[in-house]
Amino acid sequence: MKFIRNIFVILLIFISVNEISAQINNQKVEKIKVYGNCNMCKETIENAGSETNVSAITWDSATKIATITYDDTKTSLNTILKKIAKSGYSNEKYKAKDSDYKKLPLCCQY
Repeated sequence: MKFIRNIFVILLIFISVNEISAQINNQKVEKIKVYGNCNMCKETIENAGSETNVSAITWDSATKIATITYDDTKTSLNTILKKIAKSGYSNEKYKAKDSDYKKLPLCCQY
């Protein structure tokens, strides 16, 4: 059962990335660890770094890996990661400020 679920998740991510990447020009794709716990975290992380026709994020709560697709002529990976940290979620490059982290719901505090 877990195997089927994993296959479904992989297919869903693949389809999502393909649809999103078709809208972003000059795209680069990076994978980076972003700390979080649940589906509320997923929504916040993905919304924090996503911008129409500029960047899109898909975050996997099981692996804590964010797949970031972005137009490198309009933004940078560092800019996106700073936005995620500002929303309260630390990542490999930027630690969230304590004041931003404490604003997260209890279930999202890792």
